[in-house]
Amino acid sequence: MKSIESIFEVHSLMGLAPPSHPLVSVIPVRDLPREMVQDERIRFDLFFVSLKDGITGSMGYGRNSYDYEDGTMIFSKAGQVLQPQHEIISDDAKGWVLLFHPDLIRRSDLGRSIGQYTFFDYETHEALHLSEKEQQTVTEIVAKIRDEYERPIDKHSQKLIVSNITLLLDYCTRYYDRQFIIRTDLNQDLMADFEVLLRDYFESENPKELGLPTVKFCGQQLGLSPKYLSDLLKKESGKSAKEHIDAFVINRAKNQLLGSSHSIGEIAFDLGFEYSQHFSKLFKKRTGMSPKTYRQLN
Repeated sequence: MKSIESIFEVHSLMGLAPPSHPLVSVIPVRDLPREMVQDERIRFDLFFVSLKDGITGSMGYGRNSYDYEDGTMIFSKAGQVLQPQHEIISDDAKGWVLLFHPDLIRRSDLGRSIGQYTFFDYETHEALHLSEKEQQTVTEIVAKIRDEYERPIDKHSQKLIVSNITLLLDYCTRYYDRQFIIRTDLNQDLMADFEVLLRDYFESENPKELGLPTVKFCGQQLGLSPKYLSDLLKKESGKSAKEHIDAFVINRAKNQLLGSSHSIGEIAFDLGFEYSQHFSKLFKKRTGMSPKTYRQLN
């Protein structure tokens, strides 16, 4: 597997002139090779944010393959493995690719908060789709980043570049919120599928064999990344995927505590807990009382 660890390596791979700044670069789509076919998996030790319009192709990312559409933004954090498959850039293609090294933000507020931008962990089929006005807004911010690093570097350069990257990511957060809202019917369907998934899981032997369902497992079953599933549920219901799973487990536990004579240890095992004390701890955290007290009060 090839590893890309620097901005310089990206420029070299693309046949571009050396970068103006060692830690950040904006590459216009028009400057990319007209046709790229690359089946080799590549580990990118860089962050990248891209807006592509007028490009046909696909990219393998995680377990999925994504086909580009007009006005599409995708995000990748440092350390992701990508697999470009086939990309054709038309003469009138628009957009850009913003690349930045982790060292650029390491000592900044953005470096400490980059994890809050959960879309860096989304799969590419969960990409952000922008209106023309939204495309214009993010492109203007990226132009400021490029203008700044092409100036002679001074003591303000890095702060201003990082501030504009933060501004760009904040706008993308706003646009993802908008996208979740306008897809509410689809999201409601996914929420219903999630509930069915949990019900079927606990009515099978899976809890005894596999333990409690994880957010990652649920996402895989629904064709979603864990972060996207959690963000979707949070936007629709106010609860994360983990909170939904915990609530489902607690409700099922309450039914078993009141509707059976099974011991607390047996109930914990049936629900997928390896140790009954872990079940008791979660139950008390969510209800304010132990399973034993709950059973006695009811």
